[in-house]
Amino acid sequence: MDVIYSSSISPKLISDLFFGKHTISFQSCMTQLFTEHFFGGSEVFLLLVMAYDRYVAICKPLHYLVIMRQWVCVVLLMLSLVGGLLHSVVQLSTIYGLPFCGPNIIDHFACDMYPLLELVCTDTYVIGLLVVANGGLICTIVFLVLLISYGVILHSLKNLSQEGRRKVLSTCGSHITVVTFFFVPCIFMYARPTKTFPIDKSLSVFYTVITPMLNPLIYTLRNSEMTNAMKKLWRKVLLGSK
Repeated sequence: MDVIYSSSISPKLISDLFFGKHTISFQSCMTQLFTEHFFGGSEVFLLLVMAYDRYVAICKPLHYLVIMRQWVCVVLLMLSLVGGLLHSVVQLSTIYGLPFCGPNIIDHFACDMYPLLELVCTDTYVIGLLVVANGGLICTIVFLVLLISYGVILHSLKNLSQEGRRKVLSTCGSHITVVTFFFVPCIFMYARPTKTFPIDKSLSVFYTVITPMLNPLIYTLRNSEMTNAMKKLWRKVLLGSK
């Protein structure tokens, strides 16, 4: 397969949107697939690391500086990147050597596993299971671990004061929101048999574009200074419109 023709928009570069290109070479498609799953996989493990950080900060506050030392944070970050790299390498090696048939058209915004598997000229049942195990299963397990960890954190609230509970709920609420926005589409996309649906394109845009854009807003809303500044700005807007 030399070239993949996208029936939506070109998944190669943002510049393609301006020049109206609708093609991508096979090597560029594989590069995009690798990059997408590297950053996506790294984010999965990074969210798990962040949950561990919140657990230590809330449940073991007196030992936080001892447990979460600088070198520990660096190691956890490197492990997240290594996890994303291994996940991406497995995804790429799974599909790279497969035989592809024409017309090499994918109805998707990007080169992803399931749209590409539909172009393969051989049985993809076993390969689909590998994709589910390396993608959907990881997302599901990490999501369940995160839910359990936050269940433990919320259970510990009974030992805190009213102000402490408010701070914990504010901190955990932003992280749980990001986790939900990221993992629910991820599980739907990859924890299923090899099949594409029309909604896949919308979901891919949501967790690759919308969710990263919302992350800074979600995390800064728990900052009291930022919240007060937004309230003052909103009051000025309302008074100016009257």
